[in-house]
Amino acid sequence: MVGGGPAGLMAAEQAAAAGVAVDVYDAMGSVGRKFLLAGKGGLNLTHGEPFDAFAGRYGERREAVARWLRQFDAGALRAWARGLGVETFVGSSGRVFPTDLKAAPLLRGWVRRLRESGVAFHMHHRWLGWNGDGALRFATAAGERAVRADAVVLALGGASWPQLGSDGAWWPLLQHAGVDVAPLLPANCGFELAWSEHLATRFAGAPLKPVVAHWTDRHGAKQARQGECVLSEYGIEGSLVYAIGAELREQIAAQGEALLRLDLVPGRTQEALAERLAAPRGRHSLGDWLRRRAGLDAAKCALVFELVGKDVLADPPALAARLKALPLRLRAPRPVAEAISTAGGVRLEALDDALMLRRRPGVFCAGEMLDWEAPTGGYLLTACFAGGLLAGRGAVRWLESQTQP
Repeated sequence: MVGGGPAGLMAAEQAAAAGVAVDVYDAMGSVGRKFLLAGKGGLNLTHGEPFDAFAGRYGERREAVARWLRQFDAGALRAWARGLGVETFVGSSGRVFPTDLKAAPLLRGWVRRLRESGVAFHMHHRWLGWNGDGALRFATAAGERAVRADAVVLALGGASWPQLGSDGAWWPLLQHAGVDVAPLLPANCGFELAWSEHLATRFAGAPLKPVVAHWTDRHGAKQARQGECVLSEYGIEGSLVYAIGAELREQIAAQGEALLRLDLVPGRTQEALAERLAAPRGRHSLGDWLRRRAGLDAAKCALVFELVGKDVLADPPALAARLKALPLRLRAPRPVAEAISTAGGVRLEALDDALMLRRRPGVFCAGEMLDWEAPTGGYLLTACFAGGLLAGRGAVRWLESQTQP
């Protein structure tokens, strides 16, 4: 197993349970670094929504990922955690967390159980591809090392948070080996807008809630979603943006920008809002009037003053229309190194149903290095666990097939 994140460790667990001798190699000094950081503010392990809705979170890869999840879904993941002594609960948003909200106890118990089952861990081993004899090449502090394996699971992560080991360095190695790989792109990331210095410095980190985002999807259909987002010094980020990030990223790639319209007052109709704004303002400032009559907080007011011209601000019907559909022109996603996760990677078409590379028999791939994506909310982790389980079991079946007469 090359890579010690959730996918690699789950593959190792499956192989060890089948009686296979397993070695885990990782470039970092310990396994699960990104898993631990993801759980720093409360480990969102999975989500409690029904299976069909859950599978729908994977967009164009829904059918493929649903097949993984049928082997290991959210309920199975919670039961697995319970087997490690970690109970979970479903929060008000449907997200599932360990009762203590921490990732470290779960990871420690898991690694301990893997060691007890015979899994060997080799840290500070950076994968360099294959040598001419087909052995795995690793860079170590003592120099390059060649390792022969009867089956290999690559679970090397994406290219986000490279300081934790997921730096995408495997991408050119697999491309050189003839594997069909899609470019690595930022997913679950913020998007850039041209803010004024005032907004960028005074309101960075301020939440916008609740709002409804309106956009046009890749098929030209009008879409809407309610949620929360956050102003940042470079633009906008947060869970609502992450949930529709793939559509926004594709729009930017195709058109040079993405148009996102925010309804800042989802609780009122445009007509009712216009009527309220048309009342005499008296001595109230416009900002105070917007807070009183439209319910806007300071961050929403600042956004309105940033994007709405004086002529519209002075026209209650036009202002009401703008508050219900405030246009944001997104210029670019943030760099992949800042993103929570990665899109792109090994195309699923390059793999068979067991996640084995068609061009390299005996080599399996799992986790975030595959070409799928999902929003935050437990969907990323669940699919990594499920894909690791599938690849680990596939490797066991491959080994068994090689020993049969």
